[in-house]
Amino acid sequence: MPDRVALAGIVYVLRKGVAWRDVPIQLIGCSGVTAWRRLRDWTEAGVWPRLHEVLLAELRAAGLLEMDDSAIDGSHVRALKGGITPDLRPSTGAVRAASTI
Repeated sequence: MPDRVALAGIVYVLRKGVAWRDVPIQLIGCSGVTAWRRLRDWTEAGVWPRLHEVLLAELRAAGLLEMDDSAIDGSHVRALKGGITPDLRPSTGAVRAASTI
């Protein structure tokens, strides 16, 4: 399957918000499963961060990237191990009662 066709399937899922199984093969040219596999492979290969860098560089070189009205959002960044917690969390597990013997 050509990369461009698989990319069309990935973009279709992102734009339409449909499940992978609902990608229309006749319209896109590949199944949702094929597009998902290519997404997985490209993600494991580190394609997306590199593509982002190249796209920004090309837009900047063409004078099409305007950063004056931009905002930075960390919502797409994972908080590893739940993030930083300044205090210990109270236990929610069962507590054994004191012995009465």
